[in-house]
Amino acid sequence: MNIDAIRAAADRAAGVVRRTPMLSSPRLDAIAGRRVLVKAESLQQTGSFKFRGGWAAVSALDPKTRRRGVLACSSGNHAQGVAMAARMHDAPAVIVMPADAPRSKIDGTRALGGEVVLYDRATEDRDAIAADLAHRRDLTLILPFDDPQVIAGQGTVGLEIAEEAGRDGRADVLVCCGGGGLASGVALALEAEAPGLRVRTVEPAGFDDVARSLSAGRIVRNGRLSGSRCDAILTPQPGALTFPILQRLCGPGMAVTDDEAMQAMALAFAHLKLVLEPGGAVALAAALFRPQSVTGDTVICVATGGNVDACAFTVALITHAD
Repeated sequence: MNIDAIRAAADRAAGVVRRTPMLSSPRLDAIAGRRVLVKAESLQQTGSFKFRGGWAAVSALDPKTRRRGVLACSSGNHAQGVAMAARMHDAPAVIVMPADAPRSKIDGTRALGGEVVLYDRATEDRDAIAADLAHRRDLTLILPFDDPQVIAGQGTVGLEIAEEAGRDGRADVLVCCGGGGLASGVALALEAEAPGLRVRTVEPAGFDDVARSLSAGRIVRNGRLSGSRCDAILTPQPGALTFPILQRLCGPGMAVTDDEAMQAMALAFAHLKLVLEPGGAVALAAALFRPQSVTGDTVICVATGGNVDACAFTVALITHAD
């Protein structure tokens, strides 16, 4: 993986992937004690940055391979990103999803033309299911984060941040993190285009495998894979491709509670008019509620997704009215 792959993904994305805005609010600045800039990837196609990686991966396939179809495993955002990219290329998409994924994400994936195959996280092996489907139907598997083209696509977020935040500035860039595809792609882009900007990964407390792996200097697994509202970023461990990049380029990882993520959702809606899902709000939560862990007068947060069920969003607004 290198900056050339990210620039190539950006070229293929021109006119398709949205350039999302960087938003700010005096109220959020006051809470954080510094300037807070929010990169609103919740306004991306399919409501998440994942469309960038999905488009990059599908568009990079040769036409014959693409026509046979693609396969993805996801709790929702990667699923929708790949499904939409496949539909826009007139290619079939099969998506393996946990049965306990938010109903809005399952329905959204089907609405985008994806053939959804549900499985039980607790009793079934997702990877075995995917391998069987790929073999029987000759589908190309697009991994959610440990895929070079997916990392390149997610890295286009970093190119935009470098242009919008200034190439000569210094700041921490907080990135919601599951397996590390977005964080590693952004880190590679910033290394080339804005080396004064440092990526920091943010995860749910109790599921901070990336933070613990960075601290230990080796890949460390999560002990469990469910039990957080932040379903979009619950992964077993960092990826084999992503971890070396994170280890080389990122600062110490951070973690926030589910309650803090929900509070950040309410604040983003109140002051930025953004709808965020819990996993998409953890970077903003870290900026607001972990100010002592951030350096500099400005902090940049990537708000990664807004695909949240209405009931969960309502709970966030009611429980944390500003």
